Amino acid sequence: MVAREGHFGDAALELGIAQPALSQSVRRLEEELGVALFDRSRRRVELTPAGRLLVDQAHRVVGAEARLRETMRRVRDGELGALRAGVPPGTSAVELRGLVAGMAERARDLDVDLGEMTGSELVRALGEGAVDTGLVTAPFDGADLVGRLVRSAPVGAVVPRDSPWARAREVALADLAGLELVVSARTAGPEWFERVLAVCRDQGWVPPRVREAGDAEFLLGLVLAGRGVALETAATAAREPRLAWRPLAGAPLVRRTEAVRPAEGAHPAAEMFAEVAALVFAGDRGAGPLSQEAGEMPWSLVYGADAGALVLPGDAAAQHPV
Repeated sequence: MVAREGHFGDAALELGIAQPALSQSVRRLEEELGVALFDRSRRRVELTPAGRLLVDQAHRVVGAEARLRETMRRVRDGELGALRAGVPPGTSAVELRGLVAGMAERARDLDVDLGEMTGSELVRALGEGAVDTGLVTAPFDGADLVGRLVRSAPVGAVVPRDSPWARAREVALADLAGLELVVSARTAGPEWFERVLAVCRDQGWVPPRVREAGDAEFLLGLVLAGRGVALETAATAAREPRLAWRPLAGAPLVRRTEAVRPAEGAHPAAEMFAEVAALVFAGDRGAGPLSQEAGEMPWSLVYGADAGALVLPGDAAAQHPV
């Protein structure tokens, strides 16, 4: 300020302090540095060569401090650094692209590291601090975790297209009595596994055998091979065109996916990840403005025929193997 005004009195007035206090501060600084910063021999105070160098460096320091503060703000808000996130096995390429593109749209300098993890692995990794957030099927065992619902999809029966059940509008679990069940492995999510078995039992279906599948491809392959009926979402069934998906009567099972993070000390970008996941799962394809409206299910693709032309197979359907 003194260098700009060229006068201690004017500088003090601009700063709102007494001139003697300002003069003393400058004197102390000169004594500390061991150099004269101002030439006071003239009517107008002027910087010495040392003073000009100090002012130049001071401007750089002030600019660097401002940039550092902005950097720390971005770190605080989750816009910089790295975010480690776990996603379920079988997450589609479109969904992965949407997650990465959506995060880049909001925080382009944030390194989002996605890793494939089952629900059990994710809960354990969050507890150990190995990841920051992730997607898991509810319910899950995590007392120190909080979750936000990002997707809710009804679970239906997955059967071969040549099965009598493929022509039904819906399937009652009780009518599947005597047939084997194919379901995601207990190790992937024990709470969901037990939930599926409990609903089947309550609805009157106690499968003579339960076949566990570690991933979607194996699950669909078992159904295609005639090894049982799978209970999965329409999106999973649509990966194999030789299979059909039918809603369950009364919709007793709904797969809810949550974005989870530690209840305390969560990564600043964890909530951002949950928001992006919710929009991606609502039907968006990735980069660009993320739509909040879920598109209608293309039932013709799932059923392989005009849904209005489907007829119930009647009681005889229960007598046929899948």
